This record gives sequence, C-alpha cells and structure tokens, in this order.
Amino acid sequence: MTSATERLPRLLALVPYLLSRPGIPVADAAADFGVTEQQLRKDLELLWMCGLPGYGPGDLIDLSFESDTITVTYDAGMRRPLRLTASEATALLVALRALADTPGITDTDAVQRALAKVENAVGQARPAGVVVGLEGREGAVRPGVRAAVQEATTQRRALWMRYYTASRDEISERTVDPMRLLLIDGRSYLEAWCRSAHGVRMFRLDRIDEVAVLDEPARPPSEAEPTDVSEGLFRPAPDQSVAEVELEPDARWIAEYYQVDELVELPRGRVRVRMRYSDRSWMSRLLLGLGGQARVLSPADLAQDVRQRAEAALARARHLPST
Repeated sequence: MTSATERLPRLLALVPYLLSRPGIPVADAAADFGVTEQQLRKDLELLWMCGLPGYGPGDLIDLSFESDTITVTYDAGMRRPLRLTASEATALLVALRALADTPGITDTDAVQRALAKVENAVGQARPAGVVVGLEGREGAVRPGVRAAVQEATTQRRALWMRYYTASRDEISERTVDPMRLLLIDGRSYLEAWCRSAHGVRMFRLDRIDEVAVLDEPARPPSEAEPTDVSEGLFRPAPDQSVAEVELEPDARWIAEYYQVDELVELPRGRVRVRMRYSDRSWMSRLLLGLGGQARVLSPADLAQDVRQRAEAALARARHLPST
C-alpha cells in the first residue's frame, strides 16, 4: 500500500516526466519511479480525474495507456516539474530548522535529510535579500549543542556553556542547572538556573557556542520557578527605549534574530520594524554593522549617535595607509 505522502510527489512529477517521454513503456516508467506497474496504472487512473477548475472533459488531464505505453494528450498546464520560489524555499527551510530544534522529535535524521535536499535544490540561485543559509548566528544551532542540552535536561545533569548575549554583544562562560526545554515562536530555549546570575534564565540554543554535560547533578534551588510564557517570552520593560528602523532586504534577518514589537512590509522586500533596547551603544553598534542596509527613523538621538560613529569611522579610515 502506497501512502499519500509517497504518492503525491510522484503524481506531481508524472505529467512533466511523461510529456518529455511520449510513448514510454509502462514498465520503464514504473522502474524509473521505483513502483510496480500495477501501482503506476493506479496513479495514471487518478490523474485522469485531475485538472483545471470546471473539471469538464476539456479541463481534465488526458492520457493514453491502454496498451503497454503511455502518452499524455492533454497536460492541464502541468508542463514543468514543481519548483519552489525563493521565498517558499526560505519559509520551508526556516520551518524545517525549527522542527529540527523541537525537543522530543525522534526522527531528526529525516528532518536533516530534508533540509539537505531543499538546500541543495535551492543552491546559489537566490536573489539578494532572501536568507536561505542563515549564516553566522542567524538561527543555526551548532552541531552537538541540541543533543548535549537534551541529555543534560533529561538526565538532570549540570551544564557548562559558552553563551552569546545579544543585548550586550558579549560571550560569557556559565554553569547552569537545566530545568526544561521550550519551543517558542519557532526557536528552542533552555530554561535553567544560572549560577553566575543567581536566577532563572532563558538561553537560546542557537546562541550557545560551546557546551559540555558535567559529571554532577543539576540542583536548581527551591526558589527557581518556571517562567510564565503564556503571554509570550518577552515582556517590555518600562525603562526600555524603542527604535523604529527601516531594513533593506539583506538585513531582514534582524527581525528573525532579535525580538521586534512590530514589523511592516514595504515595497521591494524592505521592512520597517520597532525594536526595544536598553543600551544605546549596543543598538548603535548593531545598526552600524549593517552598513547601508538599515536606516534609523526614530528616535533622533539614536540616529545622531549612529551618524556620528559612522563619520568618526570614516575619518579614521581616511588616515589608514593604502594597500
């Protein structure tokens, strides 16, 4: 018995395949698709009932396979193999990566194989502004991190990590007592008692640079209570400033990697976001790192700080020896 998940991709590929091979023997087509002749004939009978809206005699796919050969006489527009657009491929890759990071997924190998196939199919043929590789820190969990975190959590072992804190743009070493794994808004988090901060903290798995399961039990103190995430993970602090920033397509990853309060789609792939920040110096460095891919709309003091830092950097660059 062929499952629907196995049959659908075959049905989508059959018509363009047969169009390029008119009169192909049934046995050869079945061998190419790795099915029996009987199964292939069932697929062809199903295709007879598919077509364009209206579903009349002139709308349905028409094939001839009464003898030992197959010929498509009407394709109903299915002339080309199914292809993903760049935006569809990006959405699929992000969803697959979120699934791969989901705690409790048993067949992670299947997810990784699907990821590899989609990435290979997309290749280098993507327009600027479509983030497919998610290079650097943008969303990719380092190899071995998820497995180590899951092991420490399930076996109740303490965990050592090197962790990147985006809000301070710094890497620190910490020993934590794992409490639970969470999947929130497509991202995986470890909730743990941090021995350095003496409090419960959320650690994003894609910001863990290095990790090791320690040979000591995890002992969160009695006051370590799980965080209430029923209304979302991030709750604005009253003393935080809000920046309104316009991002070019190549900088859209900012809205995926950092928490934003609002995102508005603009023409030509640009977006306008509202971001909260506590440290203006950190926010300025983040925006300067985007080069000409970001424009500060407000507040005025942040825009001025970014401008002054950029001008100072350019002045220093003019005095550098040419190579």
